Amino acid sequence: MRAFTRFSYSHSDHKAVARKSHTNPRKNASQERSRATVDALVEATARILVKEGFEKASTNRIAEIAGVSVGSLYQYFPSKEALVAAVIDRHNEEIMGLVRTALTEVADVPIDKAVRKLVTVAIDAHRINPKLHRVLAEQIPRTGQLAEVEAFNREVHTLVRAYLESRRKEMRKVDVDVATFICVSAIESVAHNTVLNHAEMLTEKAVKVLVDETTRMVVGYLR
Repeated sequence: MRAFTRFSYSHSDHKAVARKSHTNPRKNASQERSRATVDALVEATARILVKEGFEKASTNRIAEIAGVSVGSLYQYFPSKEALVAAVIDRHNEEIMGLVRTALTEVADVPIDKAVRKLVTVAIDAHRINPKLHRVLAEQIPRTGQLAEVEAFNREVHTLVRAYLESRRKEMRKVDVDVATFICVSAIESVAHNTVLNHAEMLTEKAVKVLVDETTRMVVGYLR
């Protein structure tokens, strides 16, 4: 079962060839200066992906924008695919940080409040740099990151399932695994589809309506 972190990339072309062996960093950035170089390279890659697209994100261009030499780039990343993979990892970790925090915060609250919180966080998470989000959604198969995304999906499923299991007395009689799948899929679909295909609905007023209606739908299903 998938969790709503598949937001990231559930509509990607899974038939694309994933060059996994070329996307692992050459070495870890252990020193402060090295970390600064890696950060600059990853940030430059993200900017180029948003403004110019994957095809124009050459290693020479990335190094130029990052303000480092191409030789320095290759000390840490063997290819531009490896850099894109690093951008995906960082973006996903940022979003998962929000999700983990939200799931911790709702551990002891009633279902209606918990669902509202999760819907809000799911939409907010998808709104983190939506232009980059759209680009990365297309690059997951190319960079061989599907396994990592699925790992996040499993983590969210496990956390949501644990919450629902603890609130059985508030729920109608329903299989918890099925309920987890339906709830997570519904929340993810709204958030993912809004960001990727309906950017006009990302105004504060429209988001409030989305949160209200999605919460009503999910809570109504559970009860």
